[in-house]
Amino acid sequence: MTVPWNVPQQGDALGALIATLDDPGALGAVVLGPDGSGKSTLTRLAAEQYRRSHPSALLQRATGTGTERDIPFGAFGHLVELSDIGKPAALLRAARESLRADLLIVDDANQLDVLSATLLYQLASAGQMKLLVTSRADTAPQAVRALWQDGLLRRIDLATDSTDPTVAQDFLDALPASVRGVLNLLSIQEPIALTDMQSMTSRDAVHDAERLGVVERFDRAGTEFVFTTHPMFIGAALADADAAHLRGKLLHLTAARAREHVTDRLRVAMLALDSDVPQSIPQALAAAGEALRLGDLALAERLSRSVLDRQDVLTARLVLGQALAWQGRGREAEAVLSAVDASGLRADELMSWALPRAANQFWMLGQPEQATAFLQSTRGRLTDTAATLTIDALAATFAMNAGNPVRARQLADDVLDASDAPEVAVAWAASTASLCAARMGRFDDVEPLATRASGTEHPGLLRFTVGLAHITALLMAGDIAGARTAAQRYTDFAELQQPGRAIGEVLVARVLLEDGDFGSAADLLGPAATILDRTGYSWGPLALTLRACALARSGQLAESAKVLARAESRHGTKSALFAPELGLARAWRLSAGRDSHGAIAAARQAAAMAERSGQFAVAVLCWRDAALLGDVRAGSALERVAAHADCDVARRALVAAEN
Repeated sequence: MTVPWNVPQQGDALGALIATLDDPGALGAVVLGPDGSGKSTLTRLAAEQYRRSHPSALLQRATGTGTERDIPFGAFGHLVELSDIGKPAALLRAARESLRADLLIVDDANQLDVLSATLLYQLASAGQMKLLVTSRADTAPQAVRALWQDGLLRRIDLATDSTDPTVAQDFLDALPASVRGVLNLLSIQEPIALTDMQSMTSRDAVHDAERLGVVERFDRAGTEFVFTTHPMFIGAALADADAAHLRGKLLHLTAARAREHVTDRLRVAMLALDSDVPQSIPQALAAAGEALRLGDLALAERLSRSVLDRQDVLTARLVLGQALAWQGRGREAEAVLSAVDASGLRADELMSWALPRAANQFWMLGQPEQATAFLQSTRGRLTDTAATLTIDALAATFAMNAGNPVRARQLADDVLDASDAPEVAVAWAASTASLCAARMGRFDDVEPLATRASGTEHPGLLRFTVGLAHITALLMAGDIAGARTAAQRYTDFAELQQPGRAIGEVLVARVLLEDGDFGSAADLLGPAATILDRTGYSWGPLALTLRACALARSGQLAESAKVLARAESRHGTKSALFAPELGLARAWRLSAGRDSHGAIAAARQAAAMAERSGQFAVAVLCWRDAALLGDVRAGSALERVAAHADCDVARRALVAAEN
């Protein structure tokens, strides 16, 4: 008995695929359909035709699986070289540059891990090779969906799966025990090297599984691996003890075959979880740290928890606390970090613990005053210069978000002037100083500070602080096209997952607002604000504020009032930097309701807040909007603030106000 279904005939789709591959101007195609609709068969036939037409072409293959999606670069590990672990953006660049192919076939892309999906999108964006991709449309990661949503690859939809579930289950129940043993192993790890599979089962078992059509083999970098032919074959029930034992056997073989590659290291760490042969605590901690730096927060959480289940180790608490905080789970992070007895910590341990705890208190728990006091209390216990500089750099970030950019700039400049400031301190200080400079009207300082911040190995979301600084300076210079290009660059998939994508979209929306495209800005900010509202970052209140303004300026009064009320309820000390923007949103909402006097008063209040805090570039925007709302006093105010923020927007606004 063989697999009980017939793959649907897809002659038209095959013709479309072949034509796409033959088209010099086309990047390739993504074939969408449910499991069993013939996607893999179709792309294999198209690839074979392409090879006949291009006999010297290099074809490569990557396959997403249910187990590989838990491992960063799991599907592409055999195709890319990663010399060292660092920022995700740098890793992706190294992976992209190392991958060589004329045609890349990516099967089951809906099962890709986030890094692999991101790499696939970047390969399509760069247009460096032809791509044939198969996927389910309903479960694909965002980066995979963008392949057809952004028009990079031709979309080809296939008919639904006609397999009778009852017949398929009867087929599975009738499989020989030896074949079920092969599938049991693949339900734990897929793929498995052919020789490893044969050693754990038998040659006959693998042969029978191939003959019955439930597995197939593919070459990966010169080694044959065994895959299932259909997702329905994964997930056979195993007793916990049996699963743990099989994981242990797989762990031994996988570890012996592992290279010096982050994908292999994390694959070994994943197998060790729930196995009867756990990794040593140092090995598990190292893997948890790698997962955290790669942005795989769920894996970092699992690995660090596995360590804490065996031993209370500070490093595990630090990794777990950061993984929870960056997922927006601030209370859980505080519970993990507050359980540390700080009295016995060395100076370096004290700082490593205090920084993430203070950051979590400030943003995720919404306790900026407590966070600042805690940070200063910790500083008093430190004597090492590098440690105190790092504390001061985070304090500068706190001061900026709390609406005191002048104080923030002073703290940041002191850090940046120190020759022995560690890299993380430079990252926080330079990114903070760049945004303060842009909002204060010191535009010549922005680019050097942004360059210094971007050159550090810093936490990923700081790049968006730099991005907002860069875009603000470009907009104030009247360079909307340049700001749009910069915003789009920050809205790539370099941050891999939310909330990075949503923050990038806030930057794009900010440019759209300045360009007068209020409807598009409101549409973009809708989903972005929803995502950011679930985090503790100050980007959440800013997204709501900008959306309220965009809705008001596009005439959607009721929706604007609703979003503005939400923005006001979310606004607080941690987002006080953006208080002038909130004031402008109120002004435009009042204007949309035909309350011109109230609108002008609100715009003046916004401008006053900006001036009091030293944000003269923002004050220019406030007074410009006040003039647009009919404020006859705006001209003289613009003259005053333009002296502190000389830029194209100020000059044009002043001319318009005087006329």
